[in-house]
Amino acid sequence: MQHHLTLPNDINTIPQLGTFVEGICEETGVSMENTMQLNLALEEAVVNVMSYAYPEGTTGYVDIDINTVDHRMCIIISDSGKPFDPTTKEEVDITLSAEQRPIGGLGIHLIRNIMDEVAYERKDNRNILTLKKYLPNSLK
Repeated sequence: MQHHLTLPNDINTIPQLGTFVEGICEETGVSMENTMQLNLALEEAVVNVMSYAYPEGTTGYVDIDINTVDHRMCIIISDSGKPFDPTTKEEVDITLSAEQRPIGGLGIHLIRNIMDEVAYERKDNRNILTLKKYLPNSLK
């Protein structure tokens, strides 16, 4: 099944993303635990786009496409903002205390740990972040 959502770069629209993800997960039989994890990973990725991809004061958009096939959920998040490849960011040292740790990077850390695959490409002046999650015994 293929699902699509386009949001402006306005974090006030994030509840729409949650409703979108929860609806797909309910429709496809994803467990509540996996639904919460997927929602967290997508929210982190989309909020990063909304916050950093476009110059302050300008309107931009983020597209979210979710495809579910054979116990796999493939999520593609794309935007036409400035290039940013989250897969090149160093791992965060979570053994450090909050005071010792540099600001930023925890969202990317969460995404990497929740999703089974994370890939990035820049194509046709668009950032394309592909997230995959394998959900055995889920997805009707």
